[in-house]
Formats: sequence, structure tokens, C-alpha cells
Amino acid sequence: MYEFIFYLSSVIAVIAAGTILVVRHPVHAALYLIVSLLALALLFFLLGAPLLAAFQVMLYAGAILVLFLFMMMVMNLRTERNLPLLLPASWGGVALLALLLWLVILLLLSRSSLDMAVNIMVIGPTAVGNALFGPYLVVVEAAAILLLAALVAALYLSRRGKR
Repeated sequence: MYEFIFYLSSVIAVIAAGTILVVRHPVHAALYLIVSLLALALLFFLLGAPLLAAFQVMLYAGAILVLFLFMMMVMNLRTERNLPLLLPASWGGVALLALLLWLVILLLLSRSSLDMAVNIMVIGPTAVGNALFGPYLVVVEAAAILLLAALVAALYLSRRGKR
């Protein structure tokens, strides 16, 4: 049963990610991205990483996509045809994928927790913290330095045009 849920949620993620490339309205693309990220969070949960699934929902599907939508509002992005957002035909695909994903989650939650505990080895926050600050400490520090360098470069390039 979990294999079926895994493959169904992976198909939803791939379809939603592919649809991002073909929709014309940027808000619709952001909604398809939300569905794709939620399907990926379900895949992380099925693979035994509930902490990573929670981070996926909170950070990517929550915070970063709110920033994307804010950026779209600030930049006042328009398409060539200026399609209105409230056409029912334009929301049908994302609504269908979201409904299908919701049914998959309900199917997963209807299964007993004992059955899930037998099939999935759960990796908790302690194991993730021990791995990040244990054998992978140098990699985490290198990523932090790389992000800091990118931040400094972005600030320098944004200020350079104002002088």
C-alpha cells in the first residue's frame, strides 16, 4: 500500500513540476510549485524523514513561496494576454492535483500507526543534529561560508549601480 502512495505522490510531484513550465500566469506557476513541494514533503515522510518533511512544508511551501508571491505583487508581473486569475478553467488543474494529493494524505493517515512503524524507520531530529554537527561539520560550515559570500556579493552588486 505504501508503494502505491509513494508512486502516486511522486507522479503528482512530477506533473505539478512539469506544469510549472507551461502555465502562463506566474501565480498559477507558484500554486503548482506549492503542490509539487507538498508532494515532495509527503515523499520525505514516506521515506522516514518526518523532520525533513516538516521543514519542506514550513520553509519552502510556506515561507519562500510567500516571498515569491510578494515579489510578483511588487514587480506587478503581467502576461501577454493578461489572463484573469478567477477563471474556473485556469484553476482546474491545480485544484485537481491538490485534491488528489489530499486524498493520498487521507489514505496514508487512515492506515494504522502500528503498520507504519513496522514499515518505516523514522529518523528523528537528534540523529539529524548529530550528523550535521558530527561527521558533516566541515560540509555545513563550507555551505555557511558559501551562503555568506553570496550574500555579500549580492549586496555589493546591488549597491554598485547606485554610486
